[in-house]
Amino acid sequence: MSTEKILDTGYRLLDTGWSLLVCLFYLFFHFEIRNPKYYRVRSLTVLFAMCALVVTLLVSMPVRADIYRYVDREGLIHFTNVPTISGYRIYMREGTLIPADDVSSHYDMFIEEAARRHGISFSLIKAVIKAESDFDPYAVSRTGARGLMQIMPETAKDLGIIDPFDPRENIFGGTRYLKMLLAQFQGDLPLTLAAYNAGPERVRILKCVPPFEETQSFVRRVMQYINRY
Repeated sequence: MSTEKILDTGYRLLDTGWSLLVCLFYLFFHFEIRNPKYYRVRSLTVLFAMCALVVTLLVSMPVRADIYRYVDREGLIHFTNVPTISGYRIYMREGTLIPADDVSSHYDMFIEEAARRHGISFSLIKAVIKAESDFDPYAVSRTGARGLMQIMPETAKDLGIIDPFDPRENIFGGTRYLKMLLAQFQGDLPLTLAAYNAGPERVRILKCVPPFEETQSFVRRVMQYINRY
């Protein structure tokens, strides 16, 4: 929900509350003037009771908003109505209990094209995108990796990627990089994924998945997502 929308909702609620209070005071003084003795206690009681009712209604009145979802690098799912980073994607529209359309299918055409051109599994490419950016084409990591497949600037330059935030260009570059790593590590998928995340030099030296929680978590999640796609 935007700041303007929140403020507009708040102003409407306040306006409604003030209107009700004005009406209540009018009724109170109306009864007070016409019946100064008999209705004094009764009108005061009614006034306070209705004021309490107005306050209760205003406080309990729901303020709806779109719900956003974000999956961090550890696989934890976060929900909010006020996204603070680019990784959040729309999950549920305001006023409905039905989740928004699955954004994962938005790039299937590019993934299929890249998979055919480079001979890489469609499910592998899509799983890497899911784990790296959760299908956010404008994602930027704390280390500077960019786009759907979270390609580092140096790697993007080597791959000839001009705009890493262009979905098609990013997917084609990332798929080409995956192909190079698969050839380098002789088709060993865990090592290839580890190299994609932590860098091929580290994996080449250790000859195994590096003992970094982020890298190990990335390899596990991609292997799980492959079965999903």
